[in-house]
Amino acid sequence: MDIRRRNNVVLTGRADGPVLLLAHGFGCDQNMWRLVVPTLAENYRVVLFDYVGSGRADPSSWDEGRYSSLEGYALDVLEICEELDLRDVTFVGHSVSAMVGVLAAAKAPQRISRLVMVAPSPCYIDDEGYRGGFSAEDIDELLESLESNYLGWSAAMAPVIMGNAERPELGQELTASFCATDPAMARVFARTTFLSDSREDLKTVTLPTLILECRQDVIAPREVGAYVRDAIPGSRLVTLEATGHCPHLSAPQATAEAIRAFLGAAL
Repeated sequence: MDIRRRNNVVLTGRADGPVLLLAHGFGCDQNMWRLVVPTLAENYRVVLFDYVGSGRADPSSWDEGRYSSLEGYALDVLEICEELDLRDVTFVGHSVSAMVGVLAAAKAPQRISRLVMVAPSPCYIDDEGYRGGFSAEDIDELLESLESNYLGWSAAMAPVIMGNAERPELGQELTASFCATDPAMARVFARTTFLSDSREDLKTVTLPTLILECRQDVIAPREVGAYVRDAIPGSRLVTLEATGHCPHLSAPQATAEAIRAFLGAAL
């Protein structure tokens, strides 16, 4: 199998620089990183890719069984690392991909040595002593709406997820990204994302870890960032002066600089 073609792998930046592997979230693709890449590429080798079912990844590689769990996406990550022989990688994961990075690092610590979590959430559903931001009923309704009318759901939800109502072009971009995703594949990824619970997996993390949160985020409220920080010993939590769930689009310079500052301290 041609892994590079399967996941539409793109390499940029310094060929001899430390490696950053950027992983997008649900409904997105590698294009969502484009505003932070120029800054990061000055000093790092940047690896971009699309998960199968997203962006320009090979749709013929889709396997519903594989991608019905976060482990399937983690396997994509590890196969990319193996194909490119990547080591000492800093894995930068947005949203649900932050937890994909946790799983991948646990399986291949010789490949991944640092984690950057951008607006992460280990569990979206409220639980006793834990605020994920949604009730179980909220998630059931969200998935039901998504599955019955994916394009309508995308048009309604993407601007809410993005936030920044005063910058409607951001919500429009996320809507377009959602709508470009195959609905059948998106439904599987959505269920995998919103029904996942990776809280126990956080306890396995021993790597240097940066957690980036926004000061207001309807998908991952501030309590989630604090929870992740407390669950990973020695991790660093940075609150960006940004709103919404996609700071790499709404506040790209602040996001890139926070990553560079962390790497400068960690390397």
